[in-house]
Amino acid sequence: MSLSIEQLLDLTPFSWAALATCMLCGALIGIERQTRGKPVGIRTSILIIMGTYFFLTMAISLSPNSLDQARVLGQIITGVGFLGAGVMMTLNGKIHGVTSAAIIWVLAALGMMIALNHLQQSILITLLMLSILLGVDKVENSFQSLRRGVHQKWMRKGKSRK
Repeated sequence: MSLSIEQLLDLTPFSWAALATCMLCGALIGIERQTRGKPVGIRTSILIIMGTYFFLTMAISLSPNSLDQARVLGQIITGVGFLGAGVMMTLNGKIHGVTSAAIIWVLAALGMMIALNHLQQSILITLLMLSILLGVDKVENSFQSLRRGVHQKWMRKGKSRK
């Protein structure tokens, strides 16, 4: 029995457009994070969005009961919260990685949006996230008073800028 190209490329219940959207959104966020040397880079971002998309799409396709789908949504949110908590750490009494943890949560939300067929909106939210990540950084660099605590930039020989 031979399969046609169409049968080989059939990903039902998944869609190529949704997978491309997962990859685009994850790559855009991941590039911003990776170029800054943050722990959630390109691969991780794409995989978080895709994993969330896969779980929710499977729940939607396997169960017409929206209560079961809501349970899967809740479990994804809880599980991703634990994943984000693993990224945070304390160093010299300061908590680091909170933005990375928040990124992981929003990446999962993007995967959920894509699974619910909100492709265009997920791309717009990705652009909004990038504007927040890049824009707030510019504002912080413009106002020295915003560079205190963990947001302090370190100069040579471990001395902080004041």
